[in-house]
Amino acid sequence: MGGRDLAADIAARVGARRLSLPTRLFYGFGSVAFGVKDNGFSYFLAFFYAQVVGLPAQTVGFAIMLALVIDAFVDPIVGQLSDNTRSRWGRRHPWMYAAAIPVSISYLLIWNPPTGWSQGGQVAYLVAVAVLIRSFISCYEIPSAALAAELTTEYDERTRLLSYRYLFGWVGGLAMYGLALFVFLKPTAQNAAGQLNPAGYANYGICAAALMFVAIMVTSIGTHRQIPFLRDPPQQRVTLGRLASEMFSAMANRNFLMILASAFFLYAGIGLGFAINLYFSTYFWEFSALEIGLFAFASLTAAILAFIIAPRLAQRFEKRTVAMLLVPMGLLFAIGPITLRLLGVFPANDSPLIFGTIFATTILSVGLGIIGNILFSSMIADVVEDSELKTGRRQEGVFFAAIAFAAKATTGFGIFAAGLIIGGIHFPKGVKPGAIDPAILHSLGVVYVPTQIALYGTATLLLLGYRITRASHHDTLGRLAAAADLVAEGEPAGATGGLS
Repeated sequence: MGGRDLAADIAARVGARRLSLPTRLFYGFGSVAFGVKDNGFSYFLAFFYAQVVGLPAQTVGFAIMLALVIDAFVDPIVGQLSDNTRSRWGRRHPWMYAAAIPVSISYLLIWNPPTGWSQGGQVAYLVAVAVLIRSFISCYEIPSAALAAELTTEYDERTRLLSYRYLFGWVGGLAMYGLALFVFLKPTAQNAAGQLNPAGYANYGICAAALMFVAIMVTSIGTHRQIPFLRDPPQQRVTLGRLASEMFSAMANRNFLMILASAFFLYAGIGLGFAINLYFSTYFWEFSALEIGLFAFASLTAAILAFIIAPRLAQRFEKRTVAMLLVPMGLLFAIGPITLRLLGVFPANDSPLIFGTIFATTILSVGLGIIGNILFSSMIADVVEDSELKTGRRQEGVFFAAIAFAAKATTGFGIFAAGLIIGGIHFPKGVKPGAIDPAILHSLGVVYVPTQIALYGTATLLLLGYRITRASHHDTLGRLAAAADLVAEGEPAGATGGLS
């Protein structure tokens, strides 16, 4: 058998298959739900509760960070339970179907806080509802994300599949972002700055919740026919002790630990950028609500370019190499204009160059960031077989629970850090653009830029510890295929790390 035929035989036996376009589309569309939630949490939530509801920025940041800490215990449990679920609908789909209504209702509630409550009551409400939405979205997002590693084990096909996931996630989030700014948060007689209109946020919550429900149901139904091709959990009695043991064994994988640590720093930087973005857009650059809304088209352009470019880069180069180059490049375009303004060499806000320049740098920074995110998720998927080779277990849910938690740390740590920055520089509440003390705006940039350099720089350096390559992944698939042959012949395979 020739080398190409052998590779094809190995691929067939371990599920390395090319997927149809409808399967990629149905799978990708489900990320609209997470994109809407993540976009709302990242861009609007801190601003809404601090500037509209009137809670202290530091308190808002702490409240959402507290919800994130609680969520840290939910994600791995959902991942483990999903890995071990046995049903006629497989491991993942029961969770996805069940999450649709709770996700939608809890997201609606967070944009409709009670009026007339004390500040302490409103903070408690924010924490409680934030925990609910994070927990329910975990019950959908983790099983859904884990499908990427189950639908195919092929090295490049995973990147293509995840490109669809990120494209739809960004399109869904940006669609709601644009609707919010152009439709729901339009200026009114009472609120010259539409971003301060409380009724607009309530209407945004209704529309976003409905879209999230549709997205979850469409992807669940659309991928339902793939259930026969997915893996079944082993026939074993599931106990808390076994779940804990399997979780810790998965966490011991070196490649997983390095990519996870890197992801935490990367997503924390992304989260900080998202959470504080509206402050920069509204006050630092003094863009109008219309201009801010137009940046949705910059991000949409970036998402489309990333969708096209990411699979091609991953096919020509190693995923880790591309990520280590593009992550710092994306940051450079994001903080470049701010740094030049701090140095006094950037045009004033009344210059016609301002909007076009920031629009262009946004396309570059967001596009490079999305490619980095796609590669990070694809690298996590490749860890599944690396771990299976060493432990004899497939634990897609555990690994994607960890990366889902890291992604949600985007909003948790980001909002917390943004709250600390806004509170630390004594940023005033409810003030109109153009009326801020220039010294406060200067302090905003001086604190923000070095913080981002530290976060992104650490994320890049940690990637040096990730060692899975195209060649090593192919070798792993070969060893797993050999182990499958042993099982077929009636011999125990166990953990297959010793196969050669």
